[in-house]
Amino acid sequence: MKNGMLIWNILLSLAAGYLLITSFGSKTKSATKGNANNVESNSTSEFKIAYFEMDSVAANFEMVKEVKAELSKKEQEVANELERLGKNIQDKYVFYQNKMQAGTLTEEESGRASQELEKLNEQMKARKQQLDQDYFDLRTRKETDIKSKIENFCTELNKEHKYNYIVSYEQGLFFYKDTAYNITKELVQGLNEKHKPSKKN
Repeated sequence: MKNGMLIWNILLSLAAGYLLITSFGSKTKSATKGNANNVESNSTSEFKIAYFEMDSVAANFEMVKEVKAELSKKEQEVANELERLGKNIQDKYVFYQNKMQAGTLTEEESGRASQELEKLNEQMKARKQQLDQDYFDLRTRKETDIKSKIENFCTELNKEHKYNYIVSYEQGLFFYKDTAYNITKELVQGLNEKHKPSKKN
């Protein structure tokens, strides 16, 4: 999940950077076309970018904690099922191996045993593929839900603060940040107040 969120944050940051450059470029062009007063007005207009620490949101947003717990539980369920299927194959193999060593396994039974073990192995591979896909779909859906909650709250929050952009801060992408525009605490608090914990066990 963390890798998915990191990729999303990088893309978001790059997009924000592009929009900033485009915005400043268009402002410069409009300023050169106007008179001196218009130039002064544009250059002094307030341009605000707020940011939040994604690591802090991930660590303190209750929905993220619930999703992590749910995914961890799902991972354990997948591991348990695959272990059970693997043990079933192993038990069958040992059973036929013991019969062969005891000399009680006929040639016909040996052929059927090979087919059965091969079939069980193919079934386990198919089941593992299905379980992996189900887990991937669940994780993607949950990550999208989290992203949507953050986006919606940022939109609501911005009705009052009127920021031009709200971006997630990732170390290595930004080299300076004015902490006066850090809305992480406010964001986490608001997200948790609106979040209704899942009643599923």
